[in-house]
This record gives sequence, structure tokens and C-alpha cells, in this order.
Amino acid sequence: MALGLAVDVDGLSRRFGSIEAVSGVTFQVPQGELFGIVGPDGAGKTTTLRMLAGVLRPTTGDARIADVSVARDPEGVKRHIAYMSQRFGLYGDLTVRENIEFYADLFLVSKTDRPKRLERLYGFSGLGPFEHRLAGQLSGGMKQKLGLCCALIHEPDIMLLDEPTFGVDPISRRDLWLIVHDMVATGITVLVATAYLDEAERCDRVALLHDGRLIALDTPDALQQRLSGRIRSVRADDPRRARHFLDRHQAVTQAVLFGDVIHATVEHVDRDWPRVLRDVAAAGIAIHEEESAEPTLEDAFIDLVRASDRHAD
Repeated sequence: MALGLAVDVDGLSRRFGSIEAVSGVTFQVPQGELFGIVGPDGAGKTTTLRMLAGVLRPTTGDARIADVSVARDPEGVKRHIAYMSQRFGLYGDLTVRENIEFYADLFLVSKTDRPKRLERLYGFSGLGPFEHRLAGQLSGGMKQKLGLCCALIHEPDIMLLDEPTFGVDPISRRDLWLIVHDMVATGITVLVATAYLDEAERCDRVALLHDGRLIALDTPDALQQRLSGRIRSVRADDPRRARHFLDRHQAVTQAVLFGDVIHATVEHVDRDWPRVLRDVAAAGIAIHEEESAEPTLEDAFIDLVRASDRHAD
């Protein structure tokens, strides 16, 4: 394993019967990086994290976590990581403090080390005032914060987070990401799986998964610049009908709907866009506003997925 690498994944694959959930995934994560594993449901994100956590054996390939093989020594991996699954095991009839103490016992954290660690965990999570509240009475966001505290009590080198903000409110999402960035600032390497592309933009680098395959790996900015063509931001009286029309237009590479705004991509604005506007008007679709726009990570991801599908065909 190269010096300075926290995670080294080499041709990792996992089959469930005839289904290949993860197919030959390869990437490396340096120490102290915030690394995103991004893709829609069914892309292979959770299966990848479960293999890296040593709870699911790869069918082929291997990964080294802190220089320990997940294929040959999955139990040895667990000393170096914290793995927070989508359904982290909190005990609703225990208090916040009791849940953390329980995980401290599981990880064999000494009694002398616990007060300082609890103080640090309460500091970044804001759970100190609620340490005597039952976990079952916490909001969804606070439960996620408690899950992070329980996972971090043994001060791991590497944190694996599987969609940590799924189902929580926007304020809690923001707070959880502040906590993640605080963790990275202390030197912890974080791998986070998410389907939210706005969250992926917070990562140092992202691996884009589609149908179990790695289709791109780069910084968010670099991935956005890969998009071929130029984007026009469009507001129409019927956004869904307009997006459908634009997406089927010969001169439009793709059309993506963001709320009530459409991002339409064309190869050459001066050549193609006037014809597109004429055809839209002829179809009886009223456009209220249109202007140039910078590509988002979602624009780039959809473009990469379509290119991958064309290549697979």
C-alpha cells in the first residue's frame, strides 16, 4: 500500500446470485480526505461501503484499509474504522450518554479516556444538554448526531458513512456536514455515500457509481467541466412539458429539471439555440426567461451516465 493512503481499492466486485452489485471498482483515498461515493439507489454505494467495513466479503478483488486486507482479514479492518450504516443501532430505551457509554464498552475504551472524548463529542455534536434524554425521544437529525458520536468514541482513523443525512431536515443536514468537516479537520479520513449531488460538491473528490460500475472519479469542479456543450437555463409556463420537449429535440444533448428551472445543453449556442427556441414556440410552449448557466454536478452526472449507457450498448 502506497505511503499516505488510507484506502486502496483494487478491482472490488460483489455478486448476489446472477446480480453483480459492484463490478471491478478501483480507487484510492489519501489520508485526511473527504471522499464521496455518489450515485442513485441501486448504484452499489452501500454494497461498496459494507465490503470496505469488513461486514461483506468481496466476490473478487480486494481493498486495503489502513493497510489491512478486507478480503483476508475483515476483522482486522474493524479496529481502524467507524462504520455508520443507514440504520445505525441506537437503543431507544437508553439515554444519549448511555448509548455512547455502551459503544465505548464495545470498543474497549478505557474509563480514564472517556471523559475527554465525551467532552469533544458533545462539543461538535451539541448533544451535551441532552445527554440524559432517551434516544427514542430524539429527532431524526439528533439521532444521526448520536450515531456519529457512538461511532467515533474509539477515535478511528477512517469513517465510513452510508447516506448519513437521509430523511433528516435541512437544518440537521447542514449541522451533520459541519460535523463531518470538523472530523476531517482533525485528520480523520471520511468516505461518505450519498445520492444527493449537492452534498457531493462538499467532498474533496467523488467517485460516481452507476449500475455497480465506477464511471468517473475526480474533484467536483473537474467533473462539472467535463460536460460537453453549453447550458441554457430556461423558465417556461409548463416546465415538465418543456423539459420533455427539449430533451427530445435533435439539437439538445440533454435537458434536466431543477425545480421549475430547466438546464438544456447544446453543443453550439449560436448555431443551435435559435432553432431550438423557434421549435419550442411552434410547439406552443411559452418561455419566460432563458440565459447562460454554469454546469452543476447533476448536469455532469447525467451526461456521464448517458455516455456510459451508450458505451455499454
